[in-house]
Amino acid sequence: MAENQKDQRQQEPQQSVIAKALVTGFTSGILWSGLGAIAYYFNFTEVSPASFIFRSFWQTDWTGTWLAEVLAVLIVGILSLGTALIYYLLLKKRNGMWPGVFYGIGLWAVVYFLLTPIFPAIPAFMELNSDTWVTTGCLFILYGVFIGYSISYEYREFNETVNSYSNQGRV
Repeated sequence: MAENQKDQRQQEPQQSVIAKALVTGFTSGILWSGLGAIAYYFNFTEVSPASFIFRSFWQTDWTGTWLAEVLAVLIVGILSLGTALIYYLLLKKRNGMWPGVFYGIGLWAVVYFLLTPIFPAIPAFMELNSDTWVTTGCLFILYGVFIGYSISYEYREFNETVNSYSNQGRV
């Protein structure tokens, strides 16, 4: 049975850990910004992905439509490739939930404290209501944990597989 699993792993093309991290970044960007758009629709938050991406730069009717939200979610997915790559480069060896929690909090702070002046459609942090703080904070924390667990798990699995193959060759 073990020989069969080894043959199966050798036959399948080995996707690199970086490629899996990028897929994780895109997927998590789509998932969590999509949930952010839903939270905006149900008035849990005053901001949506389209608020950042489109309404800050264009004051047209289409930026308030569902199409703008869908396009903004896709753009956030693409931008998440960068955040996943940063996590991979800096924190891939960290295990557990806490590195992802702190990464999510850090991203939230960067977006709402440092980048808010770039986006005129987003009110200043102190002008946002507490529902927005809590909802977006939780979404960013979940985003960070999703990316953190996924990338760390893939990195650990890849290294264990490589180590087990090298140890089998020595026997």
